[in-house]
Amino acid sequence: MTQHADTWLMLTPKGALHAFADAEPGAAPFSLQTLVSGSHALSRAEWNAAAAQAGVEDVEALFEQACSEGWINVLRRQVPGPDVRLDDFARHVIAPLSGERRAVLASDGGFCLGQSGVEQDEADALSVAAADFSAFARRQSARGWRGAERYVSFFSDSHLLLPDWSFIPFWVDGSGYWLIVAGEPLLNNLAMVELVWSIRLAANRFQPPQ
Repeated sequence: MTQHADTWLMLTPKGALHAFADAEPGAAPFSLQTLVSGSHALSRAEWNAAAAQAGVEDVEALFEQACSEGWINVLRRQVPGPDVRLDDFARHVIAPLSGERRAVLASDGGFCLGQSGVEQDEADALSVAAADFSAFARRQSARGWRGAERYVSFFSDSHLLLPDWSFIPFWVDGSGYWLIVAGEPLLNNLAMVELVWSIRLAANRFQPPQ
């Protein structure tokens, strides 16, 4: 694929879920994470350099794979990063990821970091449940099964058509988080990219309590 000076790259929602899916990402996922590491989208040349520095041996092959898998979008203009305001973070970022606009963001230690459309008591209970899932996933991984590290949904309908709650784990800069959404998960939403990008930009201001 021809490289142009006026080409910029950005993660798709699918790409964000892929890039931030593991606590210890390999070179390829880590290089994708660099696309949301600064105050604006990276140019193709900037990302090539970042991917090579991350240890990717064949940057062109990774670029082609990322395009074919739908992990990145190729842009013709530079886009700015999100304006991180933690006081209205939940309302503007995590709410659109739920079909009912009810969502919670929790640390893997069980702390509620933000909620939308959910009372504080319920948000705290869901956050503690997320911590229990984190512990369960670690135990299963130690036994040789990593499937528990992925998504979890709960249903009250025996047909299992629409979940009551879904738990989506992801890791940003070594810290674990859970996105907990009510109803239909709307993860194919640019808000998913804004979520991980905002957490990275917020840096130490948004670290889970120790």
